[in-house]
Amino acid sequence: MNVLIIEDEKLLQLELIKLLENYKDFEVVKCIQTVSEGVSWLKEHGDKLDLIFMDIELSDGISFEIFDSVEVKTPIIFLTAYSEYAIRAFKVNSIDYLLKPISSEELEKAIEKFSASEKKKEIDTAIFQDIFAKHSPQKTQRLLIQTGDNYSYITVDEIAYFVAEDKYTTIVSFDGKRSLLDKSLNQLETILPPEKFYRPTRNVIVNIEAIVKASKYFNSRLKLSLKPQHDFEIIISRAKVKSFLDWMGISD
Repeated sequence: MNVLIIEDEKLLQLELIKLLENYKDFEVVKCIQTVSEGVSWLKEHGDKLDLIFMDIELSDGISFEIFDSVEVKTPIIFLTAYSEYAIRAFKVNSIDYLLKPISSEELEKAIEKFSASEKKKEIDTAIFQDIFAKHSPQKTQRLLIQTGDNYSYITVDEIAYFVAEDKYTTIVSFDGKRSLLDKSLNQLETILPPEKFYRPTRNVIVNIEAIVKASKYFNSRLKLSLKPQHDFEIIISRAKVKSFLDWMGISD
């Protein structure tokens, strides 16, 4: 069976591919990360698919936007981090889903349900729009990281700061450990709790608990010192000083 994965986080793609290796009849023919790529690929290859695993939130929009541009008749199992209230709505409307993080047990149940189904269900985009409008996903409280061939989660409370480096982002945790993440700082800004994390410069996002001090710097700027120690300067521009102080709860 030909399987398509639509998921914008590379590590989650790899995690799902690894889990699907246990099902010999399933072949992942393509992994897609964006709405636009999904529309383009499905228009040409959609009739050759047997099953789609589809993340709800993609880097350039919500996945149901794909249905506005291309007819999708292939059965879909949605991948979601939505709240329990949204999950209830999924169940009521018989929408197949897997809750992140994906477990082998839940994947097995979903595949058994798919295999037992004799009738393909039509996609009702109006139902999706209603659910998404009422139940927006909560801010991320943990992130998936990869160490060798193993996957693990790190909670955002363990993270001191993120540093943009080439195509990847480096996570520095409070215990000094470093790991790689395949999300950009722009993506992280949209999913991290804003009361805990702030982006003082283009290359760094910091946890409020990691700030040791903010010192006055020339030209009305600020210089940050973080823990664990770092070998680069973090200089907040004059234009961002007020925003930073407001976030810190400090009156200037």
